[in-house]
Amino acid sequence: MTPRLKAFLDRSVPLPWLLAALVAAGIGGAVLAQNAAPSEATPEGRAAIEKIVRDYILANPEIIPEAMTRLQSREASRLLASNRTEIETPFAGAWAGNAKGDVTLVVFSDYACPYCKKGAKDVARLVGEDKGLRVVFRDFPVLSPASEEAAMAALSAAQQGRYVAFHDALFEGPGKLSHERIIATVRSTGLDERRTAKSLVAPELQAEVRRNLELGRALGLTGTPSYIVGERVLSGAVGYEALKSAVAEARAARAGQAG
Repeated sequence: MTPRLKAFLDRSVPLPWLLAALVAAGIGGAVLAQNAAPSEATPEGRAAIEKIVRDYILANPEIIPEAMTRLQSREASRLLASNRTEIETPFAGAWAGNAKGDVTLVVFSDYACPYCKKGAKDVARLVGEDKGLRVVFRDFPVLSPASEEAAMAALSAAQQGRYVAFHDALFEGPGKLSHERIIATVRSTGLDERRTAKSLVAPELQAEVRRNLELGRALGLTGTPSYIVGERVLSGAVGYEALKSAVAEARAARAGQAG
C-alpha cells in the first residue's frame, strides 16, 4: 500500500463514499452482507460497517482506480441521458455526414492539439464510409489563446456554411497554430474576412465556446480529442478502429431499443 493511499484511508472518509466505491467495484454486497444496511444501523453498527469497508480497501487497494473509473463512467452515463439533446444538437452548420443519421458522434477538439489532427482524419474517414453517421463538432479550446481564436473562426465558418472546409484545412495545415495560420486558412477556404473578423469578438460565438467548455467539463473530459457516441465517452487518440467499433455498438443498441 502506498503512503498516499494509507493517508487517504486514515482520514475520516465518509461512509457513503466508501460504500459507493465498493459497490462500483462490484463487491459492496459481500461487505454489506456482514452487517445491517447503513440506513438502519445504529451509530455503533455504522462504525462497524465503516471498519469492514476500510479494512477491505486496505487489503485490496487495487479496487480504488477501478471503483473511481466505474463511478465516473456511471456519472457520465447519467449526464448523457439527461442532456442528450443538448449534447447532440450542433451549433448551426458545425456538423458533417447525414443530417438524419441513426447514430451521432460528438467530437470535442482543439485546433492546437496534434492528436486532434490525427483524429480529424479518422472522423473524416468514418463519415466517408458510414452513410448513416452524423458528426457534431464541438470546439473545445483548452490549450492556448490561439485555440480560442481558431474556435471562434470555425464557428464563423459554420455561420457562413463552410465549417467542414475550414475545420479540415486548419487541421491539415503545417506548423504550429497561430493567428497568421488562422487568417491564411480563412482566406484559402473562401470565408468573408470582414465577417470573420467581427465574429472573433461576437458574444453569441463566445457563449457557444463557453457552453462547449461547460459541457465537456460536466462530462469529465480532461483533454482532446474526446468523443461521445451512444453511451460511450472515449478520450484521447483512440484511432479509427475504436471509433468505428463505438459507432457500431451505438447502432446495435439503438436497433435493440427499437425492437
